[in-house]
Amino acid sequence: MDWMVLPLRRYVDFDGRSRRKEFWMFSLLNLIVWAALIGIGFSGFPLAEIMSEDPGTFAGAPKMSTLTIISLILLGLWALATLVPSVAVTVRRLHDRNISGWWYLGLIVLSLIPVVGFVAAIAMLVLVLLPGTPGPNQYGDDPRNRSKARAFV
Repeated sequence: MDWMVLPLRRYVDFDGRSRRKEFWMFSLLNLIVWAALIGIGFSGFPLAEIMSEDPGTFAGAPKMSTLTIISLILLGLWALATLVPSVAVTVRRLHDRNISGWWYLGLIVLSLIPVVGFVAAIAMLVLVLLPGTPGPNQYGDDPRNRSKARAFV
């Protein structure tokens, strides 16, 4: 659980390096929260009413329950609250690969181009899956081997 909330503790820390475990555990936390809130939202959605109506007499959008509206509001708040930590942990993950965090912005911009966006997404996935550079690099000491960190440098 500590690895899941570590990026929230380092909310706007774009310096240093982050291990794969920190990145993927935070991604798992986001997935769990999103799945729970979407599940709660759909549990209050009147799907039976929509399916039973005659398609020719459908007059407007379906009515959402209060539970669905609350779930959507909480989902939006969670997305806003975790936007900065998600970017920060991704930048620190790139730093662990000895890559500048500005590459993340470049890959986001490239992802707006239809065909190139798919390639950019695959490239980003590969970058966060690869292990970090061993030993210290220009962004800090190796987060895996703190014992080998340089002291008094």
